[in-house]
Amino acid sequence: MNDQTTSTGGPMPGYLDHARVGPLSRTSGVALAAAADLAGRLAPGDLDRLFALGDAARDSAARLLDARPHEVTLSSSTSNGLFTVAAALQGPGTVLVPRAEFPANVYPWLRFAGRGGPDVRFVDPDGHRHITADLLRRNLTPDVTALTVSAVDSLTGHVAPLAALKEILGPDRLLIVDAIQGLGAVPIESDAADILVSGGQKWLRAGWGAALLLIRDRCAERLAPGLGGWAGVTEPFAARHPAPPLPGAAAHLATNPDFPAAAAIGAAVDDLLDQGGPAAVGARIRATLAELLDRARSAGAKVLSDELGHQERAGIGSFRLPGHDPATVHRALEAAGVITTRRDEWIRVSPHASTPPAATDLFAQALHTLTHRTTRIHTRTDVQEPTCPTS
Repeated sequence: MNDQTTSTGGPMPGYLDHARVGPLSRTSGVALAAAADLAGRLAPGDLDRLFALGDAARDSAARLLDARPHEVTLSSSTSNGLFTVAAALQGPGTVLVPRAEFPANVYPWLRFAGRGGPDVRFVDPDGHRHITADLLRRNLTPDVTALTVSAVDSLTGHVAPLAALKEILGPDRLLIVDAIQGLGAVPIESDAADILVSGGQKWLRAGWGAALLLIRDRCAERLAPGLGGWAGVTEPFAARHPAPPLPGAAAHLATNPDFPAAAAIGAAVDDLLDQGGPAAVGARIRATLAELLDRARSAGAKVLSDELGHQERAGIGSFRLPGHDPATVHRALEAAGVITTRRDEWIRVSPHASTPPAATDLFAQALHTLTHRTTRIHTRTDVQEPTCPTS
């Protein structure tokens, strides 16, 4: 048994770390195993069935994102999808990148700046980690061609106002969205995104190896094939190359997807839709998170971005205990069976709709034990030992 699973193979009751990795769901695990069985057997027709799993995952993602199927393709990861877009977005111009962005949404733009891609300009926060509509408006200069932003901030859990950001950008500038911390955890304004990328290993609980890449028709002509390879052209076995690119997002495929991973992410999206979609699942996640943060406040914790409204918060919350070493707090929670992530002084909690009520109790008890033990130690230290009289 490792530190994230029980002897039955599921996550520990106190697992509160879905913003880092969502343990593979049973639905995705079954789909993954079935596709792996096809890949291991490859009887007549099995290869066609594997390709069909990729197509089914694409179609399911299109329903989730309110897109046309040809606007969606599969990438291998969020990072790979963002690199694909960075390679396809040709300069001149400038892409705005919020200073506090997760590094997966920073390096693709840095690597292609000066290699045919747009220049990069970092947007410094204005009292917040996240970009606001007003902050974007103040940084919008004629050279700006795109803004790239996370749908949900990985530390604060702030939900980006994508529709408001797109309205300011207008139709001629691109809104590029890294959606991995939002997709499956909270409703996001995906219709505002010109381009959206999301892997499946966090809130979708689909494991690694597949990510969704959405490229809207309204901006497709502005993207060169970039990393598009033989799988992204109409005639991969033509006598002469390059062959014309496939229509839609498939033009950016470098090669075939990982079909078992595609089956897993497709099953995860179908399961999400069957549960009522992001609104229903997100409501349960937010309710559990609110209870966890209330327990943290009761233990004397300061919660990051407490000013966020209910609809501005996704499935992530971060806190710190004043007077307590964050590393010690993190280790104490882990020892109690509560799995979280530490980011510098902050402890990040990220429950799921599947998180049992026992997790909240474990979390509260661990904080209570930690704070009361520290109080007792300090009390004993403050009491002076009696001295022996001198002769």
